[in-house]
Amino acid sequence: MAVNTRIFHCDEYFRLPRKEKKEFDSIILKELEENPVRHLETEWGRFENMPPMSEEEIDRLAEDVLSEMSLEQKVHQMSCDNYARYAPINPPRYNFIPYYAGENLELDIPAVKFTDGPTGIVLGYHATAFPVSIARGSSWDTELEERVGDVIGIEGRSGGANFFAGVCINLLRHPAWGRAQETYGEDTVLLGKMGAALTKGVQKHMMACIKHYAANSMENARFKVDVQMDERTLREIYLPHFKACVDAGAAAIMSAYNRVRGQWCGHNSYLLNQILNGDWGFEGLVMSDFIWGVRDTVEAANGGMCIEMYATQYFGERLVEAVRDGRVDENRIDEAVKRILRQKIRFSFVGDRALYSENKMGSKEHAALALEVSEKSTVLLKNDGILPLDRNRIKKITVVGRLAAQPNTGDLKGSSAVFPPYVVTPLQGLVNEAGGSIEICYVDGRTPHQAQELSKNADAVVVVAGLTSLDEGEFITNGGDVGGDRKNLGLHSEDEDLIETVSGVNPNVIVVLQGGSTIIVEPWKKFAKAILMQWYPGMEGGTALANILFGRVNPSAKMPVTVPATPQQLPYYDMDATEIVYDYYHGYFLADKNDYAVTYPFGFGMSYTTYSYSNARASVENGKIAVSVDVKNTGKMAGDEVVQLYVGYKNSGVERHVKDLKGFTKVSLEPGQEKAVTIELDSRELAYYCETSKGWIVEDIVYIAMIGASSADKELLKAEFTLK
Repeated sequence: MAVNTRIFHCDEYFRLPRKEKKEFDSIILKELEENPVRHLETEWGRFENMPPMSEEEIDRLAEDVLSEMSLEQKVHQMSCDNYARYAPINPPRYNFIPYYAGENLELDIPAVKFTDGPTGIVLGYHATAFPVSIARGSSWDTELEERVGDVIGIEGRSGGANFFAGVCINLLRHPAWGRAQETYGEDTVLLGKMGAALTKGVQKHMMACIKHYAANSMENARFKVDVQMDERTLREIYLPHFKACVDAGAAAIMSAYNRVRGQWCGHNSYLLNQILNGDWGFEGLVMSDFIWGVRDTVEAANGGMCIEMYATQYFGERLVEAVRDGRVDENRIDEAVKRILRQKIRFSFVGDRALYSENKMGSKEHAALALEVSEKSTVLLKNDGILPLDRNRIKKITVVGRLAAQPNTGDLKGSSAVFPPYVVTPLQGLVNEAGGSIEICYVDGRTPHQAQELSKNADAVVVVAGLTSLDEGEFITNGGDVGGDRKNLGLHSEDEDLIETVSGVNPNVIVVLQGGSTIIVEPWKKFAKAILMQWYPGMEGGTALANILFGRVNPSAKMPVTVPATPQQLPYYDMDATEIVYDYYHGYFLADKNDYAVTYPFGFGMSYTTYSYSNARASVENGKIAVSVDVKNTGKMAGDEVVQLYVGYKNSGVERHVKDLKGFTKVSLEPGQEKAVTIELDSRELAYYCETSKGWIVEDIVYIAMIGASSADKELLKAEFTLK
């Protein structure tokens, strides 16, 4: 019996038996060989090499182009150029080449040419692999993140894309979330500032898309879960970071798979039409998440969706029919298409073509930035005097653990998988640093007795432990469940046992953690003299680790998440939920509320030097608040310190957090040097959302500025102020 290749939805393909899938694939591949896809001869088609335009002129040109289009041509702009029957064919893997949407050869209109992220550009096999986003969040360095975006934009254009969908800013509500590595942490201000920085960098070259809007903080249940929350929680916790990126000029927003208050995010008129396009004045386009991001033609089109990706299933002919039947007003189509055309026109002017070529992908210059980012995003969590290592005293180092010799750059099976030209492992980084003067001995740790024997006489033992893309990341069910949300927030039991085992014969144990989210350390913390959180550290992670261990680099990173002592200090989480409530408290907000003694607070990170804070003060003028503090390097090594500003509220008329992060900055200090550091706020940043008046209210109360080295109360100096 012949295989039916006239499928409407990718699900029909996924349900085919393995034998029929192979037959289907061969038929479709033959079709594509006989009828290869044609593209425009120029990058931007009719928008190529136009003189600079004002926003008004761009708007008029978009209207002129729109007026030339038939209904079918308009709807094609809103539809992926892949049909469902072709979508499962991904040679040689997901997003190896850009995905096209809305290319029109007849009207000479270019496509949206999609590439994914956020660890770097997903295209090809030679892209720069940066540390994952949660690692970059640990740098608390917006200028550095903008430089990362600049490189990503160059490599995206070099690979033939014009649209980067890797600005992931979903809030990390619970560290079990499988895709925590793709975002910047647990706080909306940190997310917003880092996401806006990446957006600005990318958009020097191509369109940036912010994802996944909104309340997407679960992996296994993402296609079914309905997230319930009150309006204050939505407006104050789960949306401000998206608005920050919209305010930074983001070209596009990608909707999430999940429901919010019963409505699919890709159909959610309240989120898309009322808040995004209405309240925030967003002028860009909305793209669906792939395959299951749109589930109904009419609801999606009326709900504010502009482009269905990455297969045409509900738009295309079905959307044309819906317009002709009167179920979707053609004005809705015109509005969506105009949004798409405006961005294609705007970004035809962006960038410098002299910068774009295949040899830019994974270039030495870009790899050097990946190294710098890894150095600035590795968090020193514990140091009982063992670091930095003194190479004049160190003669032998034993490196223990399978991950020490294994490239481990993050998720390798999902939409964020980046394939660099090489990866420096921790072991290789230490071997390179040691040269011929220090003996490096390696054991994978599978035989604990062997690890003990080789660790006995070492001057230091470096244990590399943690997670891989088999433990977390996108949830893949074909051929056995891998990735997805984490059931265990600690290390694998064999890793914990290994740390205890080697510490029994050598007290000088340094543990290096790899992974994409919080790792609870309490069961074995006492066995380590030093602990570093390196996350998934990118293609130059091994070099960065060696530079830090030997003191070439002074660690400056701070945790973008809270590390609890036990899972009970976290909010409720059910990875299989069909409905879940997100409330006002998670992370350090929940720890503050319940006075939890967490292991490492949000914003915590150590250095090889020490800093003192003094003379906190706050001033207010014309609605602008300036909070200042004097920071001094009281140690013997130059370093960078992340200064964090939180605000608390005295006698607020509504329930509020004990404190909220409101700003941060990084200061560089030589030994003995002192600088005055000032962080500025607008009074509107102190507002809460009033559900009764449906607006933001800035209270006339006493505010408490808390400024210091982390969110822990003992690390913060306080200064009260009012807005009068």
